[in-house]
Amino acid sequence: MMDAAVVSSRCPCTPQWNLDRPFLTGNFHQEAKTTSVLAEAKGNSVDVCLESEKPIGCYNASLQEMILIDDLLSALTGIDGRYISIKKSGGGEDTFSFHVDGSMDLALQESAKRIFPLCKSYLLINQFVESRSQFKSGLVNHAFAAALRALLLDYQAMVAQLEHQFRLGRLSIQGLWFYCQPMMGSMQALSIVIKKASAYNFVGSAVLNLLQSQAKLMAGNYLVRSLLEKMIDSANSAYLGILERWVYEGVIDDPHDEFFIAEDKSLQKESLTQDYDAMYWRQRYSLKDDIPSFLANSAETILTTGKYLNVMRECGHTVQVPALENSKLTSFGSNDHYLECIKSAYDFASGELLNLMKDKYDLIGKLRSIKHYLLLDQGDFLVHFMDIARDELSKTPNEISVEKLQSLLDIALRSTAAAADPLHEDVTCSVDSCSLLKRLSTLKDLQTGETVAETEEPLSVTGVETFSVNYKVQWPLSLVISRKALTKYQLIFRFLFHCKHVHRQLCAAWEGHQGARARDRHGTAISTSSILCRNMLKFINSLLHYLTFEVLEPNWHVMHNKLENAKSIDEVIQYHDFFMEKCLKECSLLSPILLKKLEKLKLVCLQYAAATQWLMNSIEVLEDTDNPSYESCKVLLKLRKPSKKPNSPTQESSVIQCVLKFEREFTSELQSLRPILSSRAQAEPYLTHLAQLILGVGMDQQM
Repeated sequence: MMDAAVVSSRCPCTPQWNLDRPFLTGNFHQEAKTTSVLAEAKGNSVDVCLESEKPIGCYNASLQEMILIDDLLSALTGIDGRYISIKKSGGGEDTFSFHVDGSMDLALQESAKRIFPLCKSYLLINQFVESRSQFKSGLVNHAFAAALRALLLDYQAMVAQLEHQFRLGRLSIQGLWFYCQPMMGSMQALSIVIKKASAYNFVGSAVLNLLQSQAKLMAGNYLVRSLLEKMIDSANSAYLGILERWVYEGVIDDPHDEFFIAEDKSLQKESLTQDYDAMYWRQRYSLKDDIPSFLANSAETILTTGKYLNVMRECGHTVQVPALENSKLTSFGSNDHYLECIKSAYDFASGELLNLMKDKYDLIGKLRSIKHYLLLDQGDFLVHFMDIARDELSKTPNEISVEKLQSLLDIALRSTAAAADPLHEDVTCSVDSCSLLKRLSTLKDLQTGETVAETEEPLSVTGVETFSVNYKVQWPLSLVISRKALTKYQLIFRFLFHCKHVHRQLCAAWEGHQGARARDRHGTAISTSSILCRNMLKFINSLLHYLTFEVLEPNWHVMHNKLENAKSIDEVIQYHDFFMEKCLKECSLLSPILLKKLEKLKLVCLQYAAATQWLMNSIEVLEDTDNPSYESCKVLLKLRKPSKKPNSPTQESSVIQCVLKFEREFTSELQSLRPILSSRAQAEPYLTHLAQLILGVGMDQQM
């Protein structure tokens, strides 16, 4: 329910003279009365001369009846009679009471009391009309009050006709009751609505729902129900005017804040490209709690229709729903014509915006470009970039020059096949300040509830672990490719990029082994190291194969097919978000335990690749002299920080011990994956493929 204070603050104030001069309204009969003037006026309404000071019981029954009818005709229009008084207790609008002279004939008193509810209903309705005609009451109350005012005119015409019959001597107390009785039910039903609306200060949707509920309660009374339905139609006319502009133009023309859709102007579309938790699409326009009951089932459709039209208007695209025959939403009825109009407007807005996004702004092309650069679909530029940016990426994040990295990235893009892509200029680079595991732990919406021991941030984090690619996205594509979506793309990119880096380092180590094997007279050390290098390469190749061909490619094609058949931009957003969530999950980025194991395995591979050069130097020393220096192996041992020096007395056995230490650590980490993958494979079938690819490396080592 809307706060009336909020409404009044947005509307013109009622002129003070309208409040200070009660004689301009119908309330002056109760608020300012002069007994002598009223007595004089009443003294001329009956053809007999009566003294008002006398109690009515002093007259005979027939004369009492005439006096009573005259007073009742006045009371029916809210005016005191000589022997009927109207009292207003307290400050409420429904605290009227009617009193008759106690000396009146009892039968006449009972007859009068039967008509008093109608008199009270008139007063309540009249006061409601006057109070709700002010600016602050809102358009719905204005329309409702106007309909009530028209009803009161008919009611007053009926009273005038009864007075005419009375002056002709043709109206008895029973006749008055007979003519008043048909109006009794309708006026009382309206007074019930008015009491509730006044008590809770209802405006807008609340008034419409109140009328709807009262009409349902009167389903057994055709006349009363018909009257309430007319009131509903009148009150709805203003509300449906607001609705019509929203579903046909995407404009909220709601000066009194009555519409069930709220606009938060503080949320700007620019936040979609800047804020990870941007709420623009969900909260710029949102549903309020008070929704008219006849629109409850269509509320989401109505909201979405206007949102689509707003997006097109903010793109500078002139939009207007085609005017169809009988498309005006000025009334609603049992034929549900208004629902057909809403559905037609939604279909138009949805199709128009989707075509605009696909054709003019090339949504599919943008997503395909993001796949090339962030999911490494075409990674030739990346190979060149990793070569020329090797020195810069080896620095810590604080030491890296982002401008220099951007220049190197531009060179890589322009000197490879990416230069033919007109969208390659939208690619930029960024450097995070923490590792991938740390970044994932800070994104609350990606938390899965897994408990994993917190690990300290590695001191040797370099640009290789923190480098990422960004992508420029403009409105309205930012509705789909928002900051949150790009962040998820970047998480996948960082994981793939680091895997590619590990693969390059191991390939360099493998090339060194192949060159050394031809010169190795002893053979044992280099052969042992070659087997380990081959198994590490098989591991990283299997992981990359799984990420690209088992996860990203199949899911991309599924999303692409769904996007081609999407019916609305909300479906596009849903399919794209589902694609991102599925890729993150199947890439193990949402499983901290599994991701931590994979990161540990990659770390072992990198340490081994870095130590390979010292291994090659040790082999050359063993070839060149019978008494080789121990310093080369000593450097290798320091790198791995063994708990104790090798027990082997020869340099070759020391090198073999170092290689075997790497092998044991790699095998141990690899085998620790087996129970994790096996326990989760049943609930998450995609892990079966990962287990088959990665654990095969361990089997080869054992054979």
